Amino acid sequence: MTERVEHHLARQVAAQPKAPAISDTTGAAWTWSDLAAAAADMALLLRGEGVQPGDRVMLVTENCAASVAAMLGGWQMGAVMVPVNARQTAPEIDRVVAHAEPAAVLFADHVAGDAAAHADRFQAWTVSGGFGRLRMACPHDSAPDAVQDLAVILYTTGTTGTPKGVMLTHANLLFGGRASCEFRSMSSADWVYGVLPITHVFGLASIMVGGMIGGARLSMEARFSPAKLYEALTSGVTLFSGVPQMHAQLMHYVRERGHDRLGSDSLRYVSSGAAPLDPEWKRQAEAFYGVAIQNGYGMTETTAGVAVSRNQIGSLDISCGPLIDGCELRIDETVPGGGDGAGEVVTRGPNIMRGYYRNPEATAQVLDSEGWLRTGDLGRVDAAGHLHILGRSKELIIHGGFNVYPPEVEAALNEHPQVIQCAVIGRPRDGDEEVLAFVMAAAADMPDVADLRSFVAARLAGYKRPSKIIVATALPAAPTGKILKHKLIDQFADWLS
Repeated sequence: MTERVEHHLARQVAAQPKAPAISDTTGAAWTWSDLAAAAADMALLLRGEGVQPGDRVMLVTENCAASVAAMLGGWQMGAVMVPVNARQTAPEIDRVVAHAEPAAVLFADHVAGDAAAHADRFQAWTVSGGFGRLRMACPHDSAPDAVQDLAVILYTTGTTGTPKGVMLTHANLLFGGRASCEFRSMSSADWVYGVLPITHVFGLASIMVGGMIGGARLSMEARFSPAKLYEALTSGVTLFSGVPQMHAQLMHYVRERGHDRLGSDSLRYVSSGAAPLDPEWKRQAEAFYGVAIQNGYGMTETTAGVAVSRNQIGSLDISCGPLIDGCELRIDETVPGGGDGAGEVVTRGPNIMRGYYRNPEATAQVLDSEGWLRTGDLGRVDAAGHLHILGRSKELIIHGGFNVYPPEVEAALNEHPQVIQCAVIGRPRDGDEEVLAFVMAAAADMPDVADLRSFVAARLAGYKRPSKIIVATALPAAPTGKILKHKLIDQFADWLS
């Protein structure tokens, strides 16, 4: 029998049926037996509504126990799950429904007001069972796919704003989950804080699936809050994975209360993904958490992971680490911004997606017949075999004939004590590209733009320095907390004129 994700639920029920498995902000607190019963009820419900193996089942949600049960129940009856964050707009949701043609759509309206609004538009009815109460609609007739072992379709906009459905198999998710479990040394003794959305590959593969394989307890948080994260990390959580924006906001929250350190006796593993590290930030974060900060590299199309660091606290290594066992990688120096060892990251392995759903043209552009995936990211590999990411190839800024890598400029700005986080992009201007920086700071502690200019001038060559620096209290962000760079120009258009 082909191994599937839900098989690990059965394994945990056999090993520790009464141990805590999952909790969430609604008050749900389930054992592994409870989770299995909830998943079985979901599988029964879907069958009763005429959903067939191979049908798509869309899940409009934010993190909660019921949605984990829905995913597992859908897999148990052979469905392909299409998890979508409830914060997406009505047109965004409608585009996914039109493209995926789900036989059923589940709405977690009990945890997300946005999901309730979407459910109303689809005239969804209430369903209940061991998973709790959800709403459901059946907008399309059953039309099973024949793609073998397909587990999820994750719709991603990336930096282009055009959604594509990334097809990941059970084998993909298990490879990513096992890798996450192994390099975090997850076990039933661990308590994982799950604020990364399970509608995103990082939260789905690395946290949910990885935690299930390890038998760890998972706390699901619907929306990121530095206050809630602080409470969790000082109440027994042992593992926390986030994006730089989460770490930055937590450290700012704690500093505002007069502390320089987190002060957790239980926390043993912290990782940061979705953006390169810089040395000063890493030093500050390790002093704050009291544990090493691990970094990694991956994307939806690679089931989250390609490389991951395994450093000791205080290590000067700011790379993404060595490749995960089983992954291969080469650097294509022929692309714009390439040369001298730098180029586009091209990779293959058991983590690579099956392709883009119903989009063979887009699939052929990035995935060749030998399984090599063109990531669109610029990187290099150092003498130790560690991967360094320089940025997206499409985000490379060519200013005055020089290559400007946004992460390098962002790293310089992030060293400023009043900067919580920032984003750097390029904009065409008079036959050239200008460097634009967008800085997030606290309303009560806004940095002076002239001071920021002076600060980066001491750290960056002239051609790398931003021509404009916009300071604001918030930047457009995805549910993961990752800054949406493609929305910056529109959001701050009045400031840039």
